[in-house]
Formats: sequence, C-alpha cells, structure tokens
Amino acid sequence: MKIPYSWLKELLPNVPSAHELEPLLAQLGLPVEEIVDVPAPPAGVVYGEVLTCEPMEGTQLHKLTVNVGEEQTIVTGAPNARAGVGVAVVTPGTTLGDVTYGIRKMQGIDSWGMCASAKELGIGEGASGLLLLPLGTARPGVELKDLWSADEVLDVEVTPNRADALSVLGVARDLAAYLNLELVPPSRGLEPQGAGEVKLTVSQEKTVLHKDPENKPRPGCNHFVARTVSGAQNGPSPLWLQRRLMLAGMRPINAIVDISNVVMLELGQPTAFYDARDLPGKEIVVNYSGNETAKALDGADHELVEGQDAVIRNGQGQVIGIAGIMGGHLGRVQDDTQDVVIESAHFDPVRLRRTSTRLGLKTDAVYRYERGVDPALPLWAANRIVELLRDVTGATVHEGATVVDHRQPIQDILLDADYARRLLGLNIDNSTMQEVLEKLGAKVTLEDNTLRVTPPSWRIDMLIPEDIIEEIARIYGYDKLNETLPSIQVNEDNIGADRESRLRREVKQVFSGLGFQEVVTYTFTNAEEAKAAKAPEPVVELRNPLTSDRTHMRTALYPSLLKVAQTNKDEPRLLIFEVGHIFPKEGETERLGALMRGPLATGNWQKGIQSDFYTFKALLESAAHALGTDVRLKAVKGNAPEYLHPGIVGEVVWNGQSIGHIGQVHPAVAFNLGLKADLYLLDLQMPLPGREWSFHDVNRNPAALRDLAVIAPKSVSYAEVEDLIHAHGGSLLEKVEVFDVYSGAPIPEGQRSIAVRLTYRGSRTLQDTEVNTDLQNLIGSLKTAGLGIREQ
Repeated sequence: MKIPYSWLKELLPNVPSAHELEPLLAQLGLPVEEIVDVPAPPAGVVYGEVLTCEPMEGTQLHKLTVNVGEEQTIVTGAPNARAGVGVAVVTPGTTLGDVTYGIRKMQGIDSWGMCASAKELGIGEGASGLLLLPLGTARPGVELKDLWSADEVLDVEVTPNRADALSVLGVARDLAAYLNLELVPPSRGLEPQGAGEVKLTVSQEKTVLHKDPENKPRPGCNHFVARTVSGAQNGPSPLWLQRRLMLAGMRPINAIVDISNVVMLELGQPTAFYDARDLPGKEIVVNYSGNETAKALDGADHELVEGQDAVIRNGQGQVIGIAGIMGGHLGRVQDDTQDVVIESAHFDPVRLRRTSTRLGLKTDAVYRYERGVDPALPLWAANRIVELLRDVTGATVHEGATVVDHRQPIQDILLDADYARRLLGLNIDNSTMQEVLEKLGAKVTLEDNTLRVTPPSWRIDMLIPEDIIEEIARIYGYDKLNETLPSIQVNEDNIGADRESRLRREVKQVFSGLGFQEVVTYTFTNAEEAKAAKAPEPVVELRNPLTSDRTHMRTALYPSLLKVAQTNKDEPRLLIFEVGHIFPKEGETERLGALMRGPLATGNWQKGIQSDFYTFKALLESAAHALGTDVRLKAVKGNAPEYLHPGIVGEVVWNGQSIGHIGQVHPAVAFNLGLKADLYLLDLQMPLPGREWSFHDVNRNPAALRDLAVIAPKSVSYAEVEDLIHAHGGSLLEKVEVFDVYSGAPIPEGQRSIAVRLTYRGSRTLQDTEVNTDLQNLIGSLKTAGLGIREQ
C-alpha cells in the first residue's frame, strides 16, 4: 500500500516525519518496504490552457494553441490532446533529464517547448498521453512546482489479515492509537435524506459452492448502498486528486472514475459506477449467475457458472457487473456520462475470490474484498463519493439512498485479564487494556476480571481472545515485553498436542542422519503421471490449476519421488525421502516415502556398498533402531503393489502394525519414466505407530546360544518361520537371528535351509539341560507344523 505522506498528515496533523514513521510502523506490524522521495516538477514547467487543437494532415500530430500567459504554438503527438483542458508545458530552455527543450521546427511549424506527460515530469507513471488538468486550475504561466509540491511516499507492507490497513484511514487509525495522536477522519460526505431513486433487489438465496469443504451456504452480498447523481461534467480530475492517485501508484483516467479510486484508497471501500442510461428505471438486481457469458470492462467475454458467481444486473436482466470484481461493458462510465448510479457494497470474500481466480481477474477491488472489507463501510463511502462528484464535476446529488442491509451483529469476545497477562508475561492492569482497545475503536466493558470486547467493524481479524491479546501487545508496545521468558501455563487439553509434529521431526532427523536428502515436491499431479507410475487415479481435480501438468491432487507419494529421480537421471547416486500429504478417494492422509538409486558408498581402495534390496532394508532397520522401535518385513504373496517388482517386495510391519511396502520399482514403471529398474522405494503410512516406553535393568547373566537349521518350503517366508520359533521357543528365548539361507543338495527341491541363532537367557546362569529341553520342545513344534530340521 503506497501512502503519500501529505495525505497521511491531513488525517494526523501531528504525525512525525516520514522517516521517523518507519520504525514505528514496523512495531505496529506494518513494515515500510521503502520511502520514495517524489520531487516537484522542475522549474520551467508551467501551467497552460489549450485554446485550439488542430490535426496535422498526413501525420499523427496535432497543432495546439496554448495560453501560457501568452499564446504559443506547440506541436504534439499525444493521442489525448484536445482543446479546453489544462496541460503542463515545458518552456524553452528547461532541462528534463538529459534533454534541454527549446523551439524546434516540426512539419514546418515552430513548436514552442513541449506539452508533457506525468512520466516525463517525474511525478507519475502515465506515459501514454499528456497530463491533463481542468481549465481554471491556476493562472496560465504559473510554475507547476508551486501547485504540485514535493512529497514522500511510504510503501507499507500489509499482511493478508490486515485488510483495514489497505487504506490511508486504516494506517492513520493505528498510528493515532499507538502515538496518542488526534485523528481527523475524512469527511462523512452527504448524508442521505429519505429513500433513493434506485429500485434495488438483493438476492438472499444462500447457495452452496461446489466442492466447498465446509459445505456452508454463502450469500453473495449482505450490504448494498445505491445513490445517484445527475448532470456530472466529466473530464480531467483536479490537480489535487490526480496527485493523490499518482503518488499512490494509480493512473488518473477521468474525474468520475478517479473519484471512485481515491475513495477506495482513502477509506478502503471499492465502489462501482454505472451510466444511468443503461439502467432502465434505475433498477439494479444482485443475484447469481446462470451458465452465461458476461462482457466486462476489459472487453473480454467471461464464462460464468450457474449459481457460483454473484452478478449485478439491470432491470432487464442484463449483466452490468461481476460483483466486487469488475464492471460490465454495458453500464460503463463513458466520456459523455452525466447521470451516474453509485454502487457501494460488501460481497462475500470466499465466493468473490473463487470467481476472480477462475476468471483470472485480479483487480484492486478484488485485492481488498478477498482480504475482508469493513461490512459497515458502504454507506460512508457512497456519501463521500456523491460529495466529491458534486464538488468536482458539478453534479446534482439526489438526496436519498437505497440501502439493503442484512449484516449479522458483531459477536462480543470475552477476555480473561489474568490469561492475557500470563500469555504476554506482562503485568498490564485492566484499565490499561481497556484504554488500548478503545483507542483501536473497540467497545469494552469490564465485568469483574473479564473484558467484554466488541471489535470495530473494520477489524474482521479480531475473532478470538488471542487476537485481542495480540492487539494489546501491539499498541502497548512489543518493546515493553520482558527480556526473560514468562512462566508457561500448560492447558491440560494441549498436553501431547505436539506429539505428531515431534515424531515427524524425529523421523526426518533420523533419515537425514542415514544420508537421505529431504525433498519437498508438488502435491499437484495429473492423470497421465499417476498412470505412468501405476498410482491410484487422481480423484480431486483443481478448479484453477497453475499449469496444465498440475491438474489434480496426488494420490500417492512415490510418483513425486520418481519424478525427482527422472529429473536427476544423470546423477549416479540418489538417496532421498519426503514426508507429505496425499489425497486418495479414502481421504487425505500423510505418508513417508524414500527412494534409493546407485551405490550407497562408492569404492576406491576398498570395496564400496552396492545398492540392492537388502541394503535398502538395512537402512530402514537402522532408522527403526534409531527411533527405538521394532520393524519386520513380511513376504507379499500375490497382492504386491503394482508399482513394485512382484518378486522383490516386502510388507513393512512397524511395532506390530502393517504400514506400507518396500521393494524394487516395477520394470514397467521404470520403462514408462525412461529410467533403469535399479530403483528401490519405501512407502509408509504416517504417523509411524509408537509404543509405550519401558525400562528394566540390564540382564547381567550369560547367554546360552544354540544354532538351528530349519528346512521349510520356499513358499514359507522367514517371517512365518520366526513367528513359529517365538511362539514355541519357551520363556527363556530372548532373540532369534538368521545367519544363513541355503538351497541345493542335499536339501529337497522346492525347499531351503534357514539357519538361525537362538539366544537364551534367564534370571540366573542357565544349565544345558534347561536350554536343551526348550530347544527340543521347539523342534517338536516345528516338525508338527510341517517343517524339517537339518541334522548336518
């Protein structure tokens, strides 16, 4: 938000200098990005009045007769040159930039100096035409620097929650509260007397937006004010008005349009003007669109969706505006417009944002509406506008106003004063809190130790007690906060609330410690990308995708990791992971994905570590060990995920719960993406299942070790064998470890020998007879289950 210092000083006569304001605004949460010094027009530039304007045949030039205290002839190529307006004239001998102007011959005519644009004068960005001013702005020949003084412009950064600060009044209110300054608000305008001329119908039908996650009915408009003026004489705006617009970064157009813009910058309320000739009977209807096309002020036809877009219509049902976004081509203000209907309204920000995004229309009005305009502001803005139309264009103002107001009352917020003091760590008394909030425009009553706060209508971001506490701290002064940390009062409801984020952080730290690099990829995908990776078909489609290849929400994490591998296919080694959300048809969920390609460690003077399934599995087991948990892999029989190799895949069992799969990428998936099949993937459900921690003394008694070779069909997985051993190994069995797998003679065809080391330990040193008894019982149970024991 660009704020001219001179404008701010009108509202705050005792405000400090622009450079002194910079740190003060930063403390208010409104940091100043820069302060721009805007000089006055240079000496030698005078005010002149165009008496005649004659086109020069065969050229795009015009011959002007200009009164600059005396009549002079000036040739210009500006497209907006015409008689009956004031202009800025650069007199001969004046230097602008590196050019010194004089009298030069153009098409055989001696041209005296030059008529200049705002950009050429260094006072604005308008370069497409002359700076036009109303006749009578000053005495011809007066130096423009005496009319247009130098100024400073503060470029204030406004956060999305502070829509009220998108106006000079909003910033002035904050400074007045913070510095205890007198605020001189803008004029309240011409208050209406009685009913207005406009026949106004505002639909109160509450439609539900498609795919609205909250499924809430949303009315398009809850406050609409219409006023009318007649006999307006349109033309260039007065110098003071153009100056404000240009300093604020806007281009002057004509008096009627400029008044709308200057009130928006002053109060923060966007408005729209309509030519009464396009409103038969001065009738306006606000309702919802059908499946229709609307031609807007930009000249383009915009496709509206039935029931989705709030529109403004005339009495014949023709669209004259897309509500809160852009006026229509029909009803627009033209050069000869005299009778004007003023719209000042409050529109639903959610509906408006969705419409503007779908249509690709981002205007200054949208920028404010979608952040939250004061719903009580329309009448003030309308009154201010008709006052300016009367003063600037000579319009006759109709005394009445047509108002439709369906606003809901502002809800009070109860603030526990002790809670506010604990949260801030400051001992602020109740009366000081009340005083601070009243300075901001809130109504406050003190009930025992509780403040009942009614926020001002322009502060739509004040919704909960914590918002109120933030405002107290902001105005009271962040610099008064204690340097020591306050004691923290933990609410019982919050105990353990950070568990998932803490576990997520631990997982990321562990995988990073194992050499993985974290990646953050788009949650957007498309149907072709999902199909190539054999991921579930996307079900959530974006209504306004940023690009053609990001049209849906992803249903799995591994296509994103494969996309990274595809982008980095020339990298010989890749070890990456991501924790992110996916959006399958079952609903949004969080996953952990990891990918490995290439050697884990390259070899030089000694052998490196090559990548294979068991290397990747070892990394997973190391991660589980670091997280203090138990992980096992189970063979996948017949229902392997499509994206993994059916023969090199395992089901991950984490703390006894199945949470995903690990394996080699399916060759078909690798082929689809132009990759080799030397890729290994891990895909797990988050959060990872935890378990209760328990502590016990280290068993200092010696272990008794026994080796056992179990002969099992190849269709029986090791996990099944291990489960049998644990189930029948006895109470002394502490650990089972596999150390060899063998198939071939003398092992029967279709079977294999799985050698395991059994660790037995008790509360005392074990006797061989005790261990051997448990071992024989185990062997018997294994044989009963159909497994064999290798004797040698």
